[in-house]
Amino acid sequence: MVNAQMGARVLAALAILAALPCGCSSGEQAYAEMRKRMVLEDIAARGISDSRVLESMMRVPRHLFVPASLRGVAYMDSPLPIGEDQTISQPYIVALMTESLGLGDSARVLEIGTGSGYQAAVLSGIADSVWSIEIIPSLAESAAALLDTLGYANVTVRCGDAYFGWPEKAPFDGIIVTAAAPELPPKLAVQLAFGGRLVIPVGDRRQELMTYVKTSSGLKLLSSLPVRFVPMTGRIRNESEK
Repeated sequence: MVNAQMGARVLAALAILAALPCGCSSGEQAYAEMRKRMVLEDIAARGISDSRVLESMMRVPRHLFVPASLRGVAYMDSPLPIGEDQTISQPYIVALMTESLGLGDSARVLEIGTGSGYQAAVLSGIADSVWSIEIIPSLAESAAALLDTLGYANVTVRCGDAYFGWPEKAPFDGIIVTAAAPELPPKLAVQLAFGGRLVIPVGDRRQELMTYVKTSSGLKLLSSLPVRFVPMTGRIRNESEK
């Protein structure tokens, strides 16, 4: 159930789009205005200050990464369903996780959980290369096709169990996990470069978004925040039940 303020935003967004003729350039202008409001009010106003993160989220057309029936509400600060019992994350959380990685221009990033490809697209505008793994074949295929169509040439998507990471492309300067793991997958820490950061939601009913940095003595926790993500699937579930 949405609150009154969120409900008002939904109605306003839908009203704007309903008043526009289909296929005209003013439709894209309306999306751009909603995207600008999202970045200014829902992201920057809440403390996200990395200019590269803000600029990337201003450029990425989130409405193309959600089902067509939900495009009118694509720029709400809310997660949205994308099929296969998965969601596209709340824009503020996408921005927070991206900023928490502390990426440089030459960074290589591993993303666990491609989903619709939105987070990868945001990372694409900041990092040198993004390697993304999706366990659900239909999502991996559609995300790869969409990212390619939109010109995100520095993003590579593959279908597989992210429990194992992507060792042949390691080490990574940043690793971002977009589904909640019951525990920290050990192979991901191994594939993180020294000084690199790992951002991951950990837990089941009670989840915490954890940001770690890899030091010579192991992973050091930098911050944590209560969150709610869909669960990470695959071998991580079997390992946690042993």
